[in-house]
Formats: sequence, structure tokens, C-alpha cells
Amino acid sequence: MTGRMESSAEIGAGPGRASDGVVAALEARILSGNLPDGHPLPAERELMEEFGASRTVIREAISALASQGLLESRPRFRPIVRKPDYLTVLNAAGNVVQHMLNGRDGVKNLYDSRVFIERALVREAAVSATKDDIAALRDALAANGAAIADSLEFYQTDTAFHGVLYRIPDNPIFPAIHAGFTSWLAPHWEKMPRSPERNEVNFLAHKAILDGILDRDPATAEEALRNHLGAAWQYVRVTFSVEDS
Repeated sequence: MTGRMESSAEIGAGPGRASDGVVAALEARILSGNLPDGHPLPAERELMEEFGASRTVIREAISALASQGLLESRPRFRPIVRKPDYLTVLNAAGNVVQHMLNGRDGVKNLYDSRVFIERALVREAAVSATKDDIAALRDALAANGAAIADSLEFYQTDTAFHGVLYRIPDNPIFPAIHAGFTSWLAPHWEKMPRSPERNEVNFLAHKAILDGILDRDPATAEEALRNHLGAAWQYVRVTFSVEDS
């Protein structure tokens, strides 16, 4: 570990819990790279001696950092350092989002935000998708079609097809958002009744989206996306116990 170690007086300075200073010091080291991504955190005993803090304070700090996504806790092993990225931020917000989904309009609001973003993504894809992007969409659609008879596999390939749309802008925020939508909606989506017949309808909807993109027609691609997700919502909203307003 490099750099001057903070004294216990510095750690305890100012208002707040005793663990706050430990959290701030370790967070700064993670963000600076002094605690490298993927490496174990120093042992509790070492941290106790460095910060002049009790085991309880150190464990409070570790718990706080884990809740922020900066540490990956592992039973019986030292936590692993995780330098934050966009997915880390969304993961840290996961518990709050799940709580919000319990509200009357929570799931519908989240679903509507997904539709809003994907409308823009398909328009962007129709304008700027590269040959590699088109190949990725074709491959994802082919996998989706091959999985029609297997509803679990179909759901996974359905998610993967939409995931390609989030990668086309080459902006790391969008794949992180897709991972968030997938994680947050999955507990509800898994309740949805499935059948090969319904899977085929969704596959054909995905094909219509791709056709609009291949034709370089943003309006057609967006309309296909809106029709697809609009029909999907009407089909599955009963699993959310949500009524349309």
C-alpha cells in the first residue's frame, strides 16, 4: 500500500460515525488505484492497526463500501476491490429500485422508460449501425428463432437481441442500463406465461425491428419496436398487478 497512512485523529475528525473516515479513506484509494481493482482488501487486523479502529468499525466500513459496489463481499474470504463503473452504480441502486417497483406505478414507469430509450436506440441503429452491428443483430435474431420451442432459452435470446441495440451507440452507459432493466424486471418477467406460439409472435416482432434497421428506415424501426413492446406490456401486465391509467 502506497502513500501516507491517515492517523486515527484524522479518521475521527468531524461529525458522523466512526466508520465514515475509514470509508472515505478506502474509497479514495480504490478510486485512485492504490487499492487495485480485483485485488483483496487488506486483512481486518491490518486495517484495525492502520486506522486505530475497532473490528466493529472496520466491518461497518466494509459493509458501507460493499453497498456502494466498491467491494465484493465473500463469505470466509477477504472482500475484493471493485473499481466503479456504470454497472456498479446501477447495481448499488438496485435495492432502491426494487423498493420503488412495489409502488402502484413503479413497474409501469420503469417499463415506459425502457420503451423511451429503445425507441431512440432503434432509430440510431437504423441510421448508424455498422456491418458488425448488423451481423450481431442477425446472429441474435437467428438464436432467438432457434429457441422458439424452448421458452427459457427464448427469454434469454430475447434479452440478448435487445442487448445488441444498447451496444450499438458504443456508449458504456447504455449496456449498463440494459443490465439494470433486465435485473429489475426479471422477477416480474419470470412470472409471465410462455408458449411456443407466443414466442413466435415475439420473434416476428424482433424480425420486423431488424427489417426496419436493414432498410435504414428509423420511423419503421421505431414503429416496430413500439408495437412489439406495447403488445408485450398488454400481455404481461397482469403479472405485475398493474392497471393501465
